Amino acid sequence: MIKIALIILGAIVALMASVCVMGNIAFTKRVKEEAKRLFGDGREITPEIVTDEDIEGLPEPVQRYLKYTQIIGKEKIKTVRLKQGGYFRMKENQKWMPIKAEQYFNVDSVEFIWIAKVRVAPFISIYAKDEFIEGEGNLVVKLLGLIKVADAKGYEVDHGEILRFLAECIWFPSAFLSDYIMWEAIDNSSAKATIGYEGINASAIFHFNEKGEVTKITAKRYREVNGNVLEDWEGQIVEYKEFNGVFIPNKANIIWKLKTGDFCYDRIEIVDIEYNKHSVY
Repeated sequence: MIKIALIILGAIVALMASVCVMGNIAFTKRVKEEAKRLFGDGREITPEIVTDEDIEGLPEPVQRYLKYTQIIGKEKIKTVRLKQGGYFRMKENQKWMPIKAEQYFNVDSVEFIWIAKVRVAPFISIYAKDEFIEGEGNLVVKLLGLIKVADAKGYEVDHGEILRFLAECIWFPSAFLSDYIMWEAIDNSSAKATIGYEGINASAIFHFNEKGEVTKITAKRYREVNGNVLEDWEGQIVEYKEFNGVFIPNKANIIWKLKTGDFCYDRIEIVDIEYNKHSVY
């Protein structure tokens, strides 16, 4: 009987492993096909160089930041692909879950696709696709890559996704020169950025230190808790690293600033990033 039970258990484990692999392959393949479309026909774009004249007129701390990143004298970034690691949780006091993700951006069209795998338990993973395409946001979550458990759309999602794009411009800083971003000076250590695209607008305040680094990003963002509620949101920069000759934040904590206290739900680490390569990993 023990031998039979072990055989059955082994078969169940093998079946679960097969389902996970099949779900991963199917989900990732489908989303990567969508990501390829972000880059159009893949034709090379004539390089544009960021100059000192490009940053004139921006608030002083934003100029200081762009100089710190060393983007001046380098190509303007049109497309981005990156890989992330880190940890994620959905609720306070919940155990942190390892996460791996890839993300693709088209800077000119204000579009991105993020593909993630969150390991919930052995043989059990959640797969997510978060995107902002043609002015519309969408978050799809599937258990094992097969069973849909979320498909969020609507104004609140659109707002959150364009805000996410704005905040993540810190990874490709020449985007801050784009016409769709308007800057307002606040003081020597902060400036307000407002992004507008396809009728969707969002704002965030970027905070800077004397070196020129962005230290945090604060904003109002919709949070799903028995309906969508605007809450204080913060991206807290932990560390900087040089990629492709550009200094960008490679570690950040993402936090809801709640009345009950801070709830950090995402710890992000950029492990690889490449610019102006019109292909997926």
